Amino acid sequence: MGSLGLVACGGGGGGGADDGNAADLPTGTSTLPDSTTLATAPANPKARVIVIGGGMAGATVAKYLRLWGDAVDVTLVERLPVYTSCIMSSLVLTGQRSLASLDYNHDQLRSRYGLKTVFDEVVAIDPVAPSVTLASGTVLRADRIVMAPGIDFDAVPGLGDPLLMPHAWKAGAQTSQLASQLAAMPAGGTAVLTIPKAPYRCPPGPYERACLLADWLRVNKPGSKLIVLDANPGIVTEVDNFSRAFFDLHGGVIEYRSNVVIDHVDTATRTLHTDTGALRADVVNLIPPQRAAALAASSGLVNDATGRFAKVDVLSYASTAAPKVHVIGDASATTQPKAGHIANQEAKVCADALVRLFGGGSPDAAPVTTSACYSTITMSEASWLHSLFQYDAASASMLPVASATGASAGWDRRSFREMDEWFTALMADTFA
Repeated sequence: MGSLGLVACGGGGGGGADDGNAADLPTGTSTLPDSTTLATAPANPKARVIVIGGGMAGATVAKYLRLWGDAVDVTLVERLPVYTSCIMSSLVLTGQRSLASLDYNHDQLRSRYGLKTVFDEVVAIDPVAPSVTLASGTVLRADRIVMAPGIDFDAVPGLGDPLLMPHAWKAGAQTSQLASQLAAMPAGGTAVLTIPKAPYRCPPGPYERACLLADWLRVNKPGSKLIVLDANPGIVTEVDNFSRAFFDLHGGVIEYRSNVVIDHVDTATRTLHTDTGALRADVVNLIPPQRAAALAASSGLVNDATGRFAKVDVLSYASTAAPKVHVIGDASATTQPKAGHIANQEAKVCADALVRLFGGGSPDAAPVTTSACYSTITMSEASWLHSLFQYDAASASMLPVASATGASAGWDRRSFREMDEWFTALMADTFA
């Protein structure tokens, strides 16, 4: 699989301290052996896999199924021909990246690995057959289905048009809309960013976006304030760095409030009604609570304790509700964070397991994954966080390895530069 190690899960931008403030990001190699050392039993030439979703998890599993199991017939079903990366998309808000620079397609996966693509919408799956029914009426049949449908958002009472209070947590039109709203905000104005109850996509993401926007507001909208409403009891990850950034570095811009739950909103007056009172703002970046995409729920795969995500066997990512269906990425319920890097890692574990299963073997009994995020603290500086996860047979889950988990001691310009390099490597590993 090469030597892809650590990659940003979020990505914004930054601006200020010396390059030496943060310790080096631990170098990492692939969490699976090179393809030449994987299970060597030949895959059944009739083995067919349908992959639903062409984002970070779906594109990766489709690629590596073909790379490691050449005899496996892989069809990727995706609604859109272009995938826009959520990773690095906060930089679009500050004008440091274009949305187009985050666009990726599946052309190289087809030409280099023989992947088949179908651009259509999946309306139903039969987890027993298994088969997939498309909006066009076509029915695709396979030996296994891999679902990587991503997330959906809870409805927020009063939010008729999401563009009025965009989440921009799926990169695209809402990202552009939020950027326009921020650009039009008056100096001395008030912006609000909400953080949903965990788990949600990219744990550091809202905090790094807050830091990035605070730095941008300081420069471009003097006297403005950014109020962060966090539904969690406190900052959920990289606590030391984000606490220092919120209360010291950006203390004149950010006002952080924890344990705040949004009850409903009034888009006409740009007012949020919370369990602690009402708050009006010039711009609202409203990030709602998240759950597995509707297709996972309608297929009977959402079965975790929260009723939001799909439980899986992390040795193969087979659904505990339907063993011929595998669920990877943000839609799955695991002990690992929901992030682009982990989605890429889960996809490789899943692909390896399927190649082994089709060859008459069993999944690797001790998979290892890594999770890493670079977080923009200013428009030119970033911090980083890294975790290694190892399979624990007693709990049948992926547990963090304390000795291989850590965060940078601060932030610096070098990490900001490396963030872009790692992002480039991750996207090449996924789409090229």
